[in-house]
Amino acid sequence: MIKGVTLGQYMPADSFIHKLDPRCKLFITVLSMVAIFISDNFLALAMWASLILFLTKRSKIPVRALMKSAKPIMILIIFTSFLHVFFTGGDDIIFSIGPLKASAAGILMAIRIGLRLYLLVLFTALLTFTTSPSELSDGLEAVLGPLKRIGFPAHEVAMMMTIALRFIPTLFEETERIINAQVSRGADFHSGGLVKRAKAYIPVLIPLFVLVFKRADTLAFAMEARCYRGGKGRVRMHPLNWGTTETKTAIAFIIFVATVIVLNRCA
Repeated sequence: MIKGVTLGQYMPADSFIHKLDPRCKLFITVLSMVAIFISDNFLALAMWASLILFLTKRSKIPVRALMKSAKPIMILIIFTSFLHVFFTGGDDIIFSIGPLKASAAGILMAIRIGLRLYLLVLFTALLTFTTSPSELSDGLEAVLGPLKRIGFPAHEVAMMMTIALRFIPTLFEETERIINAQVSRGADFHSGGLVKRAKAYIPVLIPLFVLVFKRADTLAFAMEARCYRGGKGRVRMHPLNWGTTETKTAIAFIIFVATVIVLNRCA
């Protein structure tokens, strides 16, 4: 796997966070995403970063592993921030590149957007690190359960989302294996300009797609061999249990979010 860890990987540990009901962790993650997006000053973002660091320590997950999980998304974060530098209006121009002008407001906006996206990725990674695929699937199905009354396929959607998350580390693992095989045959992925390096990855895509489809086919056969027929008649070995601990955790988190929002508005 690329650098040993990536988004979507589960890291088992005996911690308070791991033992929480997956519905509680999903609630915290979704509420965090909304709150982080409306946090537009650096004090609020610093508080979110401190919370993530605290939760990482409590979950016994190495901070370095959490940081590495965001590496595959960094290109997208940097690109998005780069666009805000030049396309956010402002009169105080700092520098220009041809017709593109970067203002102080644009640079500040780019930093805010970049930090928001980075914190969102870290929160998502923390969820997948501390929640097994089966727990995540059960939690998603329970959250989406009320929609079954209007014909929404809650179990199937939860299963698809869980499989998609589980395939992320597999995808990176296969990509690294193909790249290593190409390098051993003389391929060069690091020299030349940006366009040349991008073209060098084209021969990686075809075998990658073939391997992904083979993995998906193997998974389909395995599920069929186990008589998987969707959520109908399905039972759980470990039923979900929302207890006092989850209630206290959710209330404490709501108080934290409310505090951050108030400070965000007052700052």
